Amino acid sequence: MSDSLALSRALPQVAKVRQSDPTDEPAFVKAILIGVALLFFTLFLLLPLASVFVTALGKGFAAYWDGLTNDDALSAIRLTLLIAVIAVPLNLVFGVAASWAIARFEFKGKSILTTLIDLPFSVSPVVAGLTFLLIFGRQGPLWDFLDAHNLKVVFALPGLVLATVFVTFPFVARELIPLMQAQGSEEEEAARVLGASGWQVFTRVTLPKIKWGLLYGVILCNARAMGEFGAVSVVSGHIRGETNTLPLHVEIEYNDYHTVGAFAAASILALLALATLGLKLWAEHKLAQDKAARREDAVQA
Repeated sequence: MSDSLALSRALPQVAKVRQSDPTDEPAFVKAILIGVALLFFTLFLLLPLASVFVTALGKGFAAYWDGLTNDDALSAIRLTLLIAVIAVPLNLVFGVAASWAIARFEFKGKSILTTLIDLPFSVSPVVAGLTFLLIFGRQGPLWDFLDAHNLKVVFALPGLVLATVFVTFPFVARELIPLMQAQGSEEEEAARVLGASGWQVFTRVTLPKIKWGLLYGVILCNARAMGEFGAVSVVSGHIRGETNTLPLHVEIEYNDYHTVGAFAAASILALLALATLGLKLWAEHKLAQDKAARREDAVQA
């Protein structure tokens, strides 16, 4: 009788323990963690971002607008957009091709290709820019040929594009490789068996499956291309109105004590970062929805 009474008393406690989440934390721990996160967010992101716009508009909207519409600023904006328009599509093509090769085929040198894709993440952008300068500059092995044919690479648009392509080419590939590996190749193989050509397989089977991951990689690639400083700074020569991108224009204006002009240009980069963040969240949401829909289809099948 006593054993049954003890068992009946213990059962509610066992049920209570089972219902509680073993990974749950006490309320005060949650409050501390949330408070620390909000403090860091305020100090290191919100306040610097707000100070950019406060300083840019500190002398009125007229001064802010003048800082954005003078000849040097407009030239920097145009050059930045031009570089992104060239570099991002190049990395889009490379990223898709490299991802397809790595995710779908086995070949010698596959691990080397995968390592090379990550190279810009491990090499300083300044070192990359210096490498291009040593190859295509006056002391480089290609200078005689370039000079004889009146071709300019460094201190000109081609050098800026090369530096930007180098620092941004991992973004698209790194988003697509794990996505394509997780999806597998069964649908592509079935399409081939049914007589579809390679282009039809890509456009009608592969591309619809990777479109949100592809968009996500392109967004990150574009943001890095428009905000790149280190590699571009080395190969640009800092020629006003010719080779200064928007980040370089910010540095020059600030060094010349044109504070409003520097922060006005910086506000464009800040708005770009905010727009990129919004697009990134939207692409992540779409990608998660697509994955969930595919899992549902797989379960139903």
